[in-house]
Amino acid sequence: MRAVNLLPKDSARRAGPPVPTAVAATVIGGLVLVSLMVSVLLLSAHGKVKSRELELAQKQAELAAIPVPAQSRLQQQDALVADKSARVAALNAALSKRIAWDRVLREFALVLPDDVWLLSLSATAPSSAAATPVAGTSSTSSSSTPTLGGQLGFSIEGYTYSHDAVARLLTRLAIVPDLQQVQLISSQQAKLGNRTIIHFKISANVRAPGASS
Repeated sequence: MRAVNLLPKDSARRAGPPVPTAVAATVIGGLVLVSLMVSVLLLSAHGKVKSRELELAQKQAELAAIPVPAQSRLQQQDALVADKSARVAALNAALSKRIAWDRVLREFALVLPDDVWLLSLSATAPSSAAATPVAGTSSTSSSSTPTLGGQLGFSIEGYTYSHDAVARLLTRLAIVPDLQQVQLISSQQAKLGNRTIIHFKISANVRAPGASS
């Protein structure tokens, strides 16, 4: 029997040149390498996820081990906090109405001239409280000087050498921030041994806490 070629005659011309074996091996090797890298990345990511899950489970176990305080204890703590806040608010309110007598006396001492010496000094608290002297020194002949209008009072009595010195003292007292309505009650000559001196009395109001100057 005679062999018959069933292939078309132009099949040999349409077939491309054969692919070199080295190129094919390179392509296959590249694909294998990419597959290996993807596998390594997937395994690494999976390991990190497992590590995070384990760490999360440990933290949750630690959180569950923390004892939860009883509701009654929480209520007691809330009551203590509320009581503390109320006490702090009451203390701040009381301090805001308190007169800083140490500051008043310090300011007064800073402006007192060297040629003036005091016979007495008195300062009274608000009329709603007990009106007790804050500080004072008196000689054998003391006099009560009435405070000026207002709830607070500050009065001094003393000696100096001239009426100009009294005027200078009044000017200095007028610049004291905590004193207001500084007025001369009396100023008259007196004898001290063979020397003529000036006996004076001055009164003022102490500025109320929070009052504007």
